[in-house]
Amino acid sequence: MIGTKHISTAPVNKANKFEIRQKLLLAVMLLGMAVLVGRAVFLQVIDKQFLQKQGDIRHVGVVSVPAYRGKIVDRNNEPLAISTPVESVWVNPKFFKENEESKFKQAAKLLKVPTKKVNALLKPGVKTRFSYLKRRINPLLAAKIKALQISGVYFEREFKRFYPAGAVSAHVVGFTNVDDIGQEGMERGYEQSLKGIPGKKRVIRDGRRRVIKDVENIQDPISGKDLVLSVDQRIQYIAFKALQEGFIKNKALSAALVVLDAKNGEILAVANQPAFNPNTRKGLKANAVRNRALLDAFEPGSTIKPFVIAAALDGGFIDENIKIETHGFYRVGRNLVKDVHNYGTLDLMHVLKKSSNIAASKIALSMPREYFWNSYNQLGFGVSANAGFPGETSGSLLDFQRWNDFEHATLSYGYGVSMSVLQLARAFTALADNGVLHSVSLLKREVDYDAKRVFSKDTAKKVTEMLEHVIERGGTAYQARVDGYRVAGKTGTVKKAIAGGYANDRYLAVFVGLAPASKPRFVIAVMVDEPSAGKYYGGLVAAPIFAKVMAGALRIYGVAPDKEDTMPVLLTKAE
Repeated sequence: MIGTKHISTAPVNKANKFEIRQKLLLAVMLLGMAVLVGRAVFLQVIDKQFLQKQGDIRHVGVVSVPAYRGKIVDRNNEPLAISTPVESVWVNPKFFKENEESKFKQAAKLLKVPTKKVNALLKPGVKTRFSYLKRRINPLLAAKIKALQISGVYFEREFKRFYPAGAVSAHVVGFTNVDDIGQEGMERGYEQSLKGIPGKKRVIRDGRRRVIKDVENIQDPISGKDLVLSVDQRIQYIAFKALQEGFIKNKALSAALVVLDAKNGEILAVANQPAFNPNTRKGLKANAVRNRALLDAFEPGSTIKPFVIAAALDGGFIDENIKIETHGFYRVGRNLVKDVHNYGTLDLMHVLKKSSNIAASKIALSMPREYFWNSYNQLGFGVSANAGFPGETSGSLLDFQRWNDFEHATLSYGYGVSMSVLQLARAFTALADNGVLHSVSLLKREVDYDAKRVFSKDTAKKVTEMLEHVIERGGTAYQARVDGYRVAGKTGTVKKAIAGGYANDRYLAVFVGLAPASKPRFVIAVMVDEPSAGKYYGGLVAAPIFAKVMAGALRIYGVAPDKEDTMPVLLTKAE
């Protein structure tokens, strides 16, 4: 038997499989390379805009260019609010370097950044990619921070608002917040015109998102419009200082004052106490920020009596030679109207000089309710003065159809009606300008196109002459006199309203006056809330403040004296 030889095929099969795998792998690699080469050719030759776009996304960007906020100036172009270029410091913790930690802490100390915030930014794994260290720092401080050359610390150009007059004009001008948006006063009321329109520019950034080059302007910023106020900073300063002194001397809760141009209703000064400095927000209290002269309403008390007499004279309900019996009290329904003293029989001049509630009540009750209400309404009571300040109060004036006889009477001496200091001052322009009531404005203007006649010229002159006697000895406002000038005015000492009635030991001291009485140039109203140093009458608390401000205003505007026999005598030493 012949045997057969067995040949093994295992090694051959293994070799073949290995060779196939090599070829397959090589084919896959070649295919991958071909895809990559094709993709590269496609992107760089056929569709090269894609890479350019991606590069632009990473290195070219559009940034906002802040607009210059418009200035606020007084009527003589004195700056009250201006913007200055500053820089803000921000960080991206992603680019911090460990060896620069001490420099970062040094910068944070210069910027007075809280330690808690510093530690949070230096904490490993922090996810924050943008955080302000300090907004709007001065250029010298910014230079110090830049000199440290800290990775991840960047600078942004902004504007900072500065108020040269500080607290003196703060209640009128207001202030902006950290983002330069008006928060109070005229800054808030005229935000849209003051803020301007930001511009845009295209820039190149490096890998750390820092701007390394400006490419082009896309849109130039448009500066905000300047705002010219009617305020005269010279009078404003005098008013502020006089009110502050009176506020402190009388230990009052608050105080407010308004100065008007009697010829056209421009607001020349608005002062309030307590005050605040708009250049710093440290310790800022809402109580100090409020512009009480325009925003708060109060019952004006006896300062309203001249208008009762004027309305009755104009309507023919009383004669100018009338004599009115008072005798200390007057019953109206179930209620009593009282005077401080028994004044007996009074003519109209003495009704104002002695400030008789009884006589005023009798005059008011002689007029029909609708006519009386309309007289007050024509003077702007119960309606906002619309001076251009945000949030102005309208006060209140109850509908005459809801009055009873006692309410009708109390309205004649300033209870049951409320108004702001500005509204009260405005009403007196009707006496100061021969019966013509002026609108009021915080913006400079030459002519008041909204002026309207509310009293006859003859009536306005007669009542103004009566009010001159209030300033004489025996009147309620002897301390309102101004050397060299005839002054006309009216006091008010008002019990404060509380829940359930009126307080017996809390008062408002009020005085409103005009000068020179022969040809009025200014109207000034003063209100002191809760004086607590012993005096509380309007003639003792508010009138002296009025006298200081009026004397200063007349001097600044060079108004000629109309009562030269009361000018102070200057004594000189004989040679």
